[in-house]
Amino acid sequence: MSLSRLLTATALLLATSLPVATAFAVAAPCTQLVASGNPEYPPYLWVDPSDGKHLVGAAADMMQLLSREVGIPITVNYTGPWARVQKSVRDGRVDLIAGAFFTQPRRQYMSYIQTPMTVTRTAIWMRDSKPVNYSRWLDLVSYRGVTVVNNSFGEEFDRFAEHSLNIETVGSVENALRMLSLGRADYLIYEDAPAQAYASRLGLQNLKTASGTITREPLYLTLGHQSACFSDVLYQRLNKAMKKLVDSKVMEQLIEKNQQRWQEESN
Repeated sequence: MSLSRLLTATALLLATSLPVATAFAVAAPCTQLVASGNPEYPPYLWVDPSDGKHLVGAAADMMQLLSREVGIPITVNYTGPWARVQKSVRDGRVDLIAGAFFTQPRRQYMSYIQTPMTVTRTAIWMRDSKPVNYSRWLDLVSYRGVTVVNNSFGEEFDRFAEHSLNIETVGSVENALRMLSLGRADYLIYEDAPAQAYASRLGLQNLKTASGTITREPLYLTLGHQSACFSDVLYQRLNKAMKKLVDSKVMEQLIEKNQQRWQEESN
Protein backbone atom coordinates (compact mmCIF):
# COMPACT_ATOMS: atom_id res chain seq x y z
CA MET A 1 0.00 0.00 0.00
CA SER A 2 1.34 3.46 -0.89
CA LEU A 3 2.06 5.94 1.88
CA SER A 4 -0.76 8.27 0.77
CA ARG A 5 -3.26 5.39 0.74
CA LEU A 6 -1.99 4.24 4.14
CA LEU A 7 -2.55 7.67 5.66
CA THR A 8 -5.99 8.01 4.06
CA ALA A 9 -7.11 4.58 5.22
CA THR A 10 -5.81 5.15 8.74
CA ALA A 11 -7.48 8.55 8.97
CA LEU A 12 -10.80 7.04 7.91
CA LEU A 13 -10.40 4.30 10.49
CA LEU A 14 -9.66 6.81 13.21
CA ALA A 15 -12.56 9.04 12.21
CA THR A 16 -15.04 6.16 12.34
CA SER A 17 -13.70 4.32 15.36
CA LEU A 18 -13.78 6.78 18.22
CA PRO A 19 -14.82 5.06 21.45
CA VAL A 20 -18.47 4.15 21.86
CA ALA A 21 -18.45 2.72 25.36
CA THR A 22 -16.50 5.70 26.62
CA ALA A 23 -18.27 8.49 24.76
CA PHE A 24 -16.84 11.99 25.00
CA ALA A 25 -18.09 13.68 28.15
CA VAL A 26 -18.64 17.33 28.91
CA ALA A 27 -15.58 18.17 30.97
CA ALA A 28 -14.71 21.05 33.24
CA PRO A 29 -12.48 23.72 31.69
CA CYS A 30 -9.04 22.26 31.04
CA THR A 31 -6.21 24.45 32.33
CA GLN A 32 -3.22 22.09 32.06
CA LEU A 33 -2.24 19.02 30.01
CA VAL A 34 0.49 16.53 30.87
CA ALA A 35 2.12 14.72 27.94
CA SER A 36 4.70 11.95 27.92
CA GLY A 37 6.06 9.35 25.53
CA ASN A 38 8.81 6.88 24.80
CA PRO A 39 11.89 8.31 26.59
CA GLU A 40 14.29 6.37 24.32
CA TYR A 41 13.14 7.86 21.05
CA PRO A 42 15.58 10.43 19.66
CA PRO A 43 15.21 12.65 17.72
CA TYR A 44 11.53 12.66 18.80
CA LEU A 45 11.86 12.26 22.59
CA TRP A 46 14.52 11.64 25.21
CA VAL A 47 15.12 12.57 28.85
CA ASP A 48 16.19 16.16 29.40
CA PRO A 49 19.80 15.84 30.67
CA SER A 50 19.51 19.14 32.53
CA ASP A 51 16.85 17.98 35.02
CA GLY A 52 15.86 14.35 34.37
CA LYS A 53 12.18 15.20 34.92
CA HIS A 54 11.08 16.23 31.45
CA LEU A 55 11.42 14.99 27.88
CA VAL A 56 12.96 16.96 25.05
CA GLY A 57 13.06 16.38 21.30
CA ALA A 58 11.05 17.06 18.16
CA ALA A 59 7.79 15.71 19.61
CA ALA A 60 8.26 17.76 22.80
CA ASP A 61 8.84 20.89 20.72
CA MET A 62 5.70 20.05 18.74
CA MET A 63 3.75 19.93 22.00
CA GLN A 64 4.83 23.49 22.80
CA LEU A 65 3.63 24.70 19.40
CA LEU A 66 0.39 22.80 19.91
CA SER A 67 0.00 24.38 23.33
CA ARG A 68 0.06 27.85 21.78
CA GLU A 69 -2.51 26.82 19.19
CA VAL A 70 -5.04 25.42 21.68
CA GLY A 71 -4.30 27.91 24.46
CA ILE A 72 -3.60 25.28 27.12
CA PRO A 73 -0.18 24.76 28.78
CA ILE A 74 1.35 21.35 27.99
CA THR A 75 4.21 19.92 30.04
CA VAL A 76 6.12 16.95 28.62
CA ASN A 77 7.13 14.85 31.61
CA TYR A 78 9.42 11.86 31.99
CA THR A 79 7.20 9.24 33.62
CA GLY A 80 9.40 6.17 33.19
CA PRO A 81 9.92 3.50 30.50
CA TRP A 82 7.58 3.23 27.51
CA ALA A 83 5.46 0.49 29.12
CA ARG A 84 4.87 2.66 32.19
CA VAL A 85 3.96 5.65 30.02
CA GLN A 86 1.16 3.65 28.42
CA LYS A 87 -0.08 2.47 31.82
CA SER A 88 -0.04 6.06 33.09
CA VAL A 89 -2.34 7.06 30.25
CA ARG A 90 -4.67 4.14 30.96
CA ASP A 91 -4.80 5.20 34.62
CA GLY A 92 -5.36 8.90 33.86
CA ARG A 93 -2.07 10.18 35.29
CA VAL A 94 -0.94 11.33 31.82
CA ASP A 95 -3.26 13.10 29.38
CA LEU A 96 -1.38 12.84 26.07
CA ILE A 97 1.12 10.52 24.41
CA ALA A 98 3.36 12.52 22.09
CA GLY A 99 4.05 9.78 19.57
CA ALA A 100 2.29 6.40 19.27
CA PHE A 101 1.48 3.99 16.47
CA PHE A 102 -2.14 2.98 15.96
CA THR A 103 -3.27 -0.37 17.37
CA GLN A 104 -6.74 -1.59 18.31
CA PRO A 105 -5.78 -2.43 21.93
CA ARG A 106 -4.45 1.09 22.47
CA ARG A 107 -7.63 2.56 20.99
CA GLN A 108 -9.53 1.07 23.92
CA TYR A 109 -7.98 3.59 26.33
CA MET A 110 -7.00 6.56 24.18
CA SER A 111 -8.19 8.42 21.08
CA TYR A 112 -5.87 9.22 18.18
CA ILE A 113 -5.65 12.74 16.80
CA GLN A 114 -6.46 12.16 13.14
CA THR A 115 -3.51 13.97 11.57
CA PRO A 116 -0.23 12.14 12.31
CA MET A 117 2.77 14.17 13.42
CA THR A 118 5.02 12.34 10.97
CA VAL A 119 5.63 8.93 9.36
CA THR A 120 8.46 6.71 10.58
CA ARG A 121 10.37 3.81 9.01
CA THR A 122 10.97 0.60 10.96
CA ALA A 123 14.06 -1.26 9.83
CA ILE A 124 15.95 -4.51 10.33
CA TRP A 125 19.27 -3.91 12.07
CA MET A 126 22.02 -6.53 11.73
CA ARG A 127 25.76 -7.04 12.18
CA ASP A 128 28.13 -6.31 9.31
CA SER A 129 29.78 -9.68 9.86
CA LYS A 130 26.52 -11.65 9.78
CA PRO A 131 24.03 -9.97 7.48
CA VAL A 132 20.40 -11.08 7.36
CA ASN A 133 19.13 -11.76 3.86
CA TYR A 134 15.96 -9.72 4.21
CA SER A 135 13.47 -8.58 1.60
CA ARG A 136 10.15 -9.72 3.13
CA TRP A 137 8.83 -10.65 6.56
CA LEU A 138 9.03 -14.41 5.93
CA ASP A 139 12.80 -14.11 5.50
CA LEU A 140 13.09 -13.57 9.28
CA VAL A 141 11.53 -16.89 10.33
CA SER A 142 14.81 -18.76 10.72
CA TYR A 143 16.59 -15.99 12.68
CA ARG A 144 16.59 -14.85 16.33
CA GLY A 145 15.33 -11.32 16.75
CA VAL A 146 15.20 -8.75 19.52
CA THR A 147 13.17 -5.59 20.12
CA VAL A 148 11.97 -3.40 22.98
CA VAL A 149 9.10 -4.50 25.20
CA ASN A 150 5.62 -3.06 24.48
CA ASN A 151 6.62 -1.72 21.08
CA SER A 152 4.29 -1.96 18.11
CA PHE A 153 5.34 -1.78 14.48
CA GLY A 154 1.86 -1.83 12.99
CA GLU A 155 -0.92 -4.32 13.71
CA GLU A 156 -0.37 -6.50 10.65
CA PHE A 157 3.32 -7.02 11.39
CA ASP A 158 2.65 -7.44 15.13
CA ARG A 159 0.28 -10.34 14.38
CA PHE A 160 2.76 -11.92 11.98
CA ALA A 161 5.61 -11.60 14.47
CA GLU A 162 3.56 -13.09 17.32
CA HIS A 163 2.73 -16.23 15.36
CA SER A 164 5.77 -16.68 13.12
CA LEU A 165 8.91 -15.06 14.53
CA ASN A 166 11.30 -15.74 17.40
CA ILE A 167 11.74 -12.27 18.93
CA GLU A 168 13.00 -11.60 22.44
CA THR A 169 11.91 -8.36 24.11
CA VAL A 170 14.17 -6.31 26.40
CA GLY A 171 13.68 -3.18 28.47
CA SER A 172 15.63 -0.64 26.40
CA VAL A 173 16.90 -0.03 22.89
CA GLU A 174 20.44 0.29 24.30
CA ASN A 175 20.27 -3.27 25.65
CA ALA A 176 18.83 -4.50 22.37
CA LEU A 177 21.62 -2.88 20.36
CA ARG A 178 24.29 -4.33 22.65
CA MET A 179 22.73 -7.81 22.34
CA LEU A 180 22.83 -7.54 18.57
CA SER A 181 26.38 -6.21 18.52
CA LEU A 182 27.57 -9.08 20.76
CA GLY A 183 25.87 -11.75 18.65
CA ARG A 184 23.15 -12.63 21.15
CA ALA A 185 20.55 -11.90 18.46
CA ASP A 186 20.63 -12.02 14.68
CA TYR A 187 18.61 -8.88 14.09
CA LEU A 188 16.92 -5.97 15.82
CA ILE A 189 13.58 -4.52 14.79
CA TYR A 190 13.41 -0.81 15.54
CA GLU A 191 12.84 2.51 13.83
CA ASP A 192 15.86 3.66 11.91
CA ALA A 193 16.37 7.18 13.30
CA PRO A 194 16.16 6.33 17.04
CA ALA A 195 18.26 3.17 16.67
CA GLN A 196 20.93 5.04 14.70
CA ALA A 197 21.02 7.75 17.37
CA TYR A 198 21.69 5.22 20.14
CA ALA A 199 24.11 3.13 18.09
CA SER A 200 26.19 6.26 17.48
CA ARG A 201 26.13 7.20 21.16
CA LEU A 202 27.19 3.67 22.18
CA GLY A 203 29.96 3.64 19.58
CA LEU A 204 28.59 0.50 17.89
CA GLN A 205 30.11 0.64 14.44
CA ASN A 206 29.50 -2.98 13.44
CA LEU A 207 25.78 -2.55 12.76
CA LYS A 208 23.80 -1.60 9.67
CA THR A 209 20.23 -1.72 8.37
CA ALA A 210 18.82 -3.98 5.67
CA SER A 211 17.69 -2.22 2.51
CA GLY A 212 14.14 -3.51 2.92
CA THR A 213 11.63 -1.92 5.28
CA ILE A 214 9.50 -3.65 7.91
CA THR A 215 6.81 -0.96 7.99
CA ARG A 216 6.21 2.73 7.50
CA GLU A 217 3.82 3.86 10.19
CA PRO A 218 2.12 7.18 11.01
CA LEU A 219 3.14 8.54 14.41
CA TYR A 220 0.20 10.05 16.29
CA LEU A 221 -0.63 12.26 19.24
CA THR A 222 -3.19 10.56 21.49
CA LEU A 223 -5.63 11.72 24.17
CA GLY A 224 -6.30 9.35 27.07
CA HIS A 225 -9.89 8.46 27.91
CA GLN A 226 -9.20 8.70 31.65
CA SER A 227 -7.76 12.20 31.35
CA ALA A 228 -9.60 14.77 33.45
CA CYS A 229 -9.56 16.95 30.31
CA PHE A 230 -11.04 14.31 27.99
CA SER A 231 -13.84 15.83 25.92
CA ASP A 232 -15.07 16.14 22.36
CA VAL A 233 -14.31 19.86 22.41
CA LEU A 234 -10.66 19.30 23.36
CA TYR A 235 -10.28 16.47 20.84
CA GLN A 236 -11.51 18.68 18.01
CA ARG A 237 -9.28 21.58 19.09
CA LEU A 238 -6.24 19.30 19.17
CA ASN A 239 -7.11 17.81 15.79
CA LYS A 240 -7.54 21.23 14.15
CA ALA A 241 -4.29 22.52 15.65
CA MET A 242 -2.28 19.44 14.69
CA LYS A 243 -3.49 19.59 11.10
CA LYS A 244 -2.45 23.24 10.89
CA LEU A 245 1.03 22.50 12.25
CA VAL A 246 1.60 19.43 10.07
CA ASP A 247 0.42 21.28 6.96
CA SER A 248 3.03 23.95 7.71
CA LYS A 249 5.80 21.28 7.51
CA VAL A 250 7.13 22.36 10.90
CA MET A 251 7.85 18.79 12.05
CA GLU A 252 10.56 18.32 9.43
CA GLN A 253 12.37 21.37 10.83
CA LEU A 254 11.97 20.12 14.41
CA ILE A 255 13.38 16.69 13.52
CA GLU A 256 16.45 18.21 11.85
CA LYS A 257 17.01 20.57 14.79
CA ASN A 258 16.78 17.78 17.35
CA GLN A 259 18.98 15.38 15.41
CA GLN A 260 21.70 18.00 15.77
CA ARG A 261 20.84 18.56 19.44
CA TRP A 262 21.12 14.84 20.21
CA GLN A 263 24.48 14.61 18.50
CA GLU A 264 25.80 17.61 20.44
CA GLU A 265 24.63 16.12 23.75
CA SER A 266 26.21 12.78 22.85
CA ASN A 267 29.67 14.29 22.28
